[in-house]
Parts: sequence; C-alpha cells; structure tokens
Amino acid sequence: MSVKKKNIKSVLRVSTAFVLLAGLTVSLLSCSNPSADNTSNSNQTTLKIAFPGRKDSADLRRKVSAVTTFLSDKLGYPVQGLIGSSGGAVESLKLNQSDVAFLSSKPALKAEEFANARLYLAEVRPKYSGKYTYSSSIVVAKDSPLQPKSTTKETLAQLKGKRAAFTSRNSTSGFIFPIGELIKQGLVSDADRLDNFFSDVFYGGSYSGALISVVRGRSDVAVVSEYALNPPYISEEEKSKLRVLYQIKGVPAHGVAIDDDVPPEKREKIIQALQELNKPENNKLLRDLYNSTELVKIDHDQHLKPVREALEALEKKN
Repeated sequence: MSVKKKNIKSVLRVSTAFVLLAGLTVSLLSCSNPSADNTSNSNQTTLKIAFPGRKDSADLRRKVSAVTTFLSDKLGYPVQGLIGSSGGAVESLKLNQSDVAFLSSKPALKAEEFANARLYLAEVRPKYSGKYTYSSSIVVAKDSPLQPKSTTKETLAQLKGKRAAFTSRNSTSGFIFPIGELIKQGLVSDADRLDNFFSDVFYGGSYSGALISVVRGRSDVAVVSEYALNPPYISEEEKSKLRVLYQIKGVPAHGVAIDDDVPPEKREKIIQALQELNKPENNKLLRDLYNSTELVKIDHDQHLKPVREALEALEKKN
C-alpha cells in the first residue's frame, strides 16, 4: 500500500468485525506445509489473503483453510487466511495487514483509492448471465400487475408510487445499479430523493430480506442480484411466488485484488497459483469457497467501469 501513509487514526478505523474475527482466525488459518518452511528462500514472508464472509458460503473457515493450504503448497511458502467483512478487507490492504483480498466491485474501488490495490482476477459463476458480469434484477410478485413494456423507461416508470425493497445503499446490484438506471432514465433526480418516486423505501439488509419483503406483501418490488433468486437466499417455494420484471446487465463480478506492494514477479506467481484452482482436479476447492467455477484474468479499469459510471450517476444532483 503506497497511497497514504499509515497513522494511528487510520489504524483505529479498521473494521471492528474484521479485526475481532481475524484475530480469532489467524492462528487457525495460517497454513504452511513442512516443505515450504524449509525452502531455500529464507526471506520469504507469509502471504496474507482476506476472505470476506458471504451469504452463500457457509462454513467459510474450513473452506478458507483448504484453499490457503493448497496455495501454500503451490507457492512454496506460508499462506494465511483472514476472515471478516468487505470493509475490513479493504482496511487490511490499506494497513498492510493483507496482500490479497477477494472483493466485490464497490470495495474493489475503495481498495484502489485507499491502498492502490487492483483487481487481477474475476470470479465466474454458473448463474451469472455474463460469465464474469451479472444482472441486477428488479423482482415483483408473480401476480403483480406490473409488466415489461417496449422501452426501459416505460417499464421502470411503472415503479412510481410503489413500495420498494433494496438490499442496502452499499449494494452494487441491490441499489447502485438500479438507482443509477432510474436517474439515467430521468425518473429519479438523485439517490437522496427516492421518496419523491417510491411511496416507501425499505432496506432488507440482504438479498433474502428484500425478496421476502415482496413475498410477504410488505413491498411491491425488490432489487437484488440475479443469482439471489435461488437457494440459499430464498426457498424454491418462495421463488415460485416471484418473477423478474426487468434486468440491468453488466454488474462486475467479484474478484481478487492484489496490493501494489506485491512485486510484479511475485504477483504473477500468486495469480498462477490461484488459477490452478480452475483445473478439474482442484476445482472443488474453488466451488466450495464462493460457488464460483473459474478465476479469469481481467483488466481492472474495464471491469470496474460500469460501477464507476453508476456511482457517478448517483452523485449527480439534478
């Protein structure tokens, strides 16, 4: 991290959730094999990777341990896993407490801003409509009178006066992309005046919370990632009561960020080791971790361009 000089105030801002959990997991997830400890490269330090918790990845501690053990074998030196929040992962990069982090797009932008870290790999999932991009889905009840129209604006204009359920204001697919599209279409002036368009705004705190709000009749529409319309987010019975009204494509998939302090040669070896997880004989480790099937190389700027543009739309005051 070479963007900002560390100081005591920045240390105190580290995500409490991340620090507490990381403190519990460092000793448990520090994975090194005996041969790596005896390597001739005696100056090699431990590689630290931050793994944020996700709704669709239960028993993450065990899965992280398996992945870090594999990477340690491939790299020939100790690899340590830290588990916490996405915000904590960004702070860990900023404070040089981690070298690598699995991040979604908005935290990846924060990692670039505060730690000069960049995404080098993106996750591919079977349920992504665009390989390493996915869609933000505007979901309504199956019997809702709202129907797709001939244009985007006509379709989204139907949402005026409706009760909307979002994931959280920090969610890329559950808030940033859909509100950015409403602003782009001239239906909403800015993100702080949603009550001028919707009759009620509810934040479910998760994809599940937003979707269940529609299932139970509290909200007329929910906005989530396309893959959230499946277990473990909702049950098959709940899914049968919902349908997609509209999708906003091009949401950047989660990826792997590497700190700028990591030398290029070492960085490339880390990338190669991570992509070893794509091979059939190793792929179960990757699938188990975050339900992705492949890690593919991407260009940081191009991959994150859509979310930058969506955030810029949200910042405009009309």
